[in-house]
Amino acid sequence: MNTFFRRRLAALLALLCPLSAFAGLYEERGYALLASYTGESAFLVEGGQRRGSAYAGQFFVGAEADAGRPFGWTGAKLKLYVASRHGDNLAIDEIGNSVSVQEIWGAQTERLANLTIEQRLFDNRLIVEAGRTVANIHFLGSELCSYFQTNSACGNPTFVFRTSGFTYWPVSSWGGYAKAFITPQVYVHAGVFEINPLQARDNQHGLNWGIADATGVIAPIAIGYRSTAATARLPAFYEIGGWRDTSRYLDPLRDADGNAAILSGQPYASRSERSGLFARFEQQLTRPDRMSPRGLVVFAAALWGTSGELSQDRFLELGFVQKGTFAGRSLDSLAFVINRQRYSGAALENLRLQRAALGGGEAPAKDQYLMELSYGVQLTQLLRVAPNLHYIIHPDGFSAPTRTRNLDDALVVGLRVDLALTPAIEAISH
Repeated sequence: MNTFFRRRLAALLALLCPLSAFAGLYEERGYALLASYTGESAFLVEGGQRRGSAYAGQFFVGAEADAGRPFGWTGAKLKLYVASRHGDNLAIDEIGNSVSVQEIWGAQTERLANLTIEQRLFDNRLIVEAGRTVANIHFLGSELCSYFQTNSACGNPTFVFRTSGFTYWPVSSWGGYAKAFITPQVYVHAGVFEINPLQARDNQHGLNWGIADATGVIAPIAIGYRSTAATARLPAFYEIGGWRDTSRYLDPLRDADGNAAILSGQPYASRSERSGLFARFEQQLTRPDRMSPRGLVVFAAALWGTSGELSQDRFLELGFVQKGTFAGRSLDSLAFVINRQRYSGAALENLRLQRAALGGGEAPAKDQYLMELSYGVQLTQLLRVAPNLHYIIHPDGFSAPTRTRNLDDALVVGLRVDLALTPAIEAISH
């Protein structure tokens, strides 16, 4: 870590001390102060393009306020989150594939990530939230992401970002959602979020609230079931849903005349309208002690495209998290995830033609498999360290456009460090 990053970390640590001291006082008055730092190191040991390492990190600060205290607004909460990201991406610079092994990387600057008003109605059976926000902290997210470093699974399955304009942390735009509970466990969830690619540029800070550069909206919807440790011996989560994207995007292969853009030299055709579906679950299988979070949780997800000219056809994921490992280590964890990404015929043909133009002839692999094994050590109440191993079979090569043949399978060693002021902050900040 260079001097600049060390200074920023020291500044955050200095901030944490007074925040920690006053957090309880603010909470009593209807305010919550949030702060964290996440750092992710990755070292390419074998395969890819070249040996090397990369570090990426994020500072996060936020505040939530009960609007009933200052304004008498019953059931309302104001939420303000700010993120600052820095560092490099091993996947792009060393491996050559398009899926990061550092989920904290992206939108590398200081940003207003969320400024919303949440309103709860009918004894919390209806939740409505709107303002400057992102889709991926409300849809297709999971608390289990805090146990992994790979971006293929966290903060959301990357398939939804590759096949739509699904907005992602910390690149905020206008949006909102409503969540209605049919029963205490069964809900319907729907939202609409502005798609504004300009906001993702590194020179943007989330303060430009105009809509002139918007290209459309994405509307996710889901129906689900969720039980908790307080309501079930073995908590479970099941959800199915989909999305419709009205924004403009580029065809992965063809120009406006239907010819391969690589061969014609014309721009890739502009398209609109994409959609997809998903199904996912998380199921706890063991729970030795109802007073403890210890136990084995298995999870899986499937996503596939239903319309549009897409770069990927489908995504499959399977994994587990063992909360509590050895005697006396009830807060440690052992976690594993594997997912398969199948690329579309159009995207593969475009890559093949690109290679052929450079004198290569090797056909790209249809699938990419990414897996991670992680062990998390809870050193203190605030500090968690998780060394991890990644193995990538058939790195896709989309970030290595000058190559003429497939990349070798990649082995990556990683280390994730989470310093948090308040519990469960990871579900918010990624």
